[in-house]
Amino acid sequence: MTTSTQTYISSGMTMLLAAAAGIIVANLYYAQPLVGPIGAALGMRPAAAGLVVTLTQIGYCLGLLFIVPLGDLVENRRLIVSGLVATGAALALAANAGAAWQFLLAALAIGLGAVVAQVLVPFAAHLAPEATRGQTVGKVVSGLLLGIMVARPVASVLAGFGGWQAVFGIAAALVLLLAVVLHFKLPQRRPAATQRYGALIASLWPVLANTVVLRRRALYHAGLFGAFSLFWTVVPQALAGPDFGLSQNGIALFALVGMAGAVASPIAGRLADAGHTLGATAIALAVGALSFMLPLFAPHSKPLALGLLAVAAIALDAAVAANLVLGQRALFALGAEIRSRLNGLYFALFFAGGALGSALGGWIYAEYGWHAALVTGMLLPALALPAWLWEAAEHTASRQQA
Repeated sequence: MTTSTQTYISSGMTMLLAAAAGIIVANLYYAQPLVGPIGAALGMRPAAAGLVVTLTQIGYCLGLLFIVPLGDLVENRRLIVSGLVATGAALALAANAGAAWQFLLAALAIGLGAVVAQVLVPFAAHLAPEATRGQTVGKVVSGLLLGIMVARPVASVLAGFGGWQAVFGIAAALVLLLAVVLHFKLPQRRPAATQRYGALIASLWPVLANTVVLRRRALYHAGLFGAFSLFWTVVPQALAGPDFGLSQNGIALFALVGMAGAVASPIAGRLADAGHTLGATAIALAVGALSFMLPLFAPHSKPLALGLLAVAAIALDAAVAANLVLGQRALFALGAEIRSRLNGLYFALFFAGGALGSALGGWIYAEYGWHAALVTGMLLPALALPAWLWEAAEHTASRQQA
């Protein structure tokens, strides 16, 4: 049976899609806290150990551009399940790698396969009715963000008990089980597109060039995601430093605090469904910038300073979660036939902002310290302000003409 349109999506299906998105995207982050043990076990030089994370990110970016658009061309359930099987195989290779080149190859493949999470989100939008599409997307994105936030501390804890190989072995089993569940639970969706793959990929540039909403939303979220990446790059270093003196377990627990910010996703979805995307975007950008101000005014009391930093983490994660949903809701309203391409381009562009934020944060923190890194993080969302003011002026002008 072919399912191309749907007027209702059950709460159970929404929860399944949210859980699946979180399980899939978590695979991108398991290696980040384990770079040291992996590099040492496989004989990597310290300078080369960073490739463990870099190749995963490269694979993900390539997948966003060359695999996610297939959601507009091939049957979606088959694409998702096939991607999960490939990801499970890559994770199994990582768990059993006996040489550096084997693990690095697996890391690249894990990044490529993990992009099926970005096929799931527009898939959820296809299933949902227009009136509640933002809420549905928001709930699925909440699961995705929880996967990002939980992956690092979970990997640290599991590696402490069974070694880094156990992390990837368990992840492989979980992903393959998910593939079986989704094969039986997801409806089919066959896109109406008839073009060939080469033409599909060639259409990415015209889609970007001709879609103002895509460029704006990508700019807004590149600034916020850059700030988010900067924050979570430098905060573990600051927490381990003399001002806070937290252990690795303490840092892992702190990372879990940010999970509370994921509740903003469905709230943002409801605001978008009600037509308040422009105003909600301004709030998200402002909260993201202001969250960096709290630690700047931290008192000398370590518990109070740690509390302020935790509030900042929750506020920043909430702003990122909300703005991500607002962007996807706006893009998915542009037409079902190009949703996967829009989503792939959107993520590729703002992930570039995230990569810049991580690199900038690490350099600023090493050269100029904690406060300089906070000021830099506060400025990144502000880069999107001129584009938002332009959009607001256009919106006001159109209302006056109407």
